[in-house]
Amino acid sequence: MAYVSIDGQQYEKELLDLATKLTTGRGEGKISKEEVEELFQSALDGKGVTETEKRTLNYIRTKFQFTDAAATLFDSKIKSI
Repeated sequence: MAYVSIDGQQYEKELLDLATKLTTGRGEGKISKEEVEELFQSALDGKGVTETEKRTLNYIRTKFQFTDAAATLFDSKIKSI
């Protein structure tokens, strides 16, 4: 697993790359509900969501744009992990 350090914090590169891919090159540049599902599926690739994956998801939530429905779904899903 590869990591990226941003402002002294470690984040999962794969999740950041996926969020970037989902918001560039097509559509309106916002993460949709379906794409929220993709992000969480990627985070759940092991036995559970690690602290680094959770930190990365929270970082994505603050640094990337979401549709209103996707933001609501994301916020609900992040609370359950």
